[in-house]
Amino acid sequence: MRFMVIVKATKESEAGIMPSTELLTAMGQYNEELVNAGILLAGEGLHPSSKGARVQFKGKDRTVVDGPFAETKELIAGFWLFKVNSLEECIEWVKRCPNPMLSDSEIEIRQVFEAEDFGEEFTPELREQEQRVFEKAKQQ
Repeated sequence: MRFMVIVKATKESEAGIMPSTELLTAMGQYNEELVNAGILLAGEGLHPSSKGARVQFKGKDRTVVDGPFAETKELIAGFWLFKVNSLEECIEWVKRCPNPMLSDSEIEIRQVFEAEDFGEEFTPELREQEQRVFEKAKQQ
């Protein structure tokens, strides 16, 4: 099973306050543990929403809204992608994480859809197309 582990933004992360050397060291050690355990597939920190944008969809219309965005507690400051055997295992790994922020923070865990989750609607042709696309993306 794959899980997106989402680090929620804080006022500090939205203000662009960078982590200390101590926090970067602790996170580096944690990431190394994840890699050594064969769990970490990807992970990155994100710039504040002031450097981002949203594209809103309404039928065929597209509207671009530039950041920053108001609800800090709803924003993402970073993420990991874990491959583990269960939600419970993912939770245990997240509980070992250093606090990723200067103040109190929150990490959200969401399971990633796998091909079999889509049922018959995800036809063999669509599965082949997805596999081709992602194999090409890995090569870039």
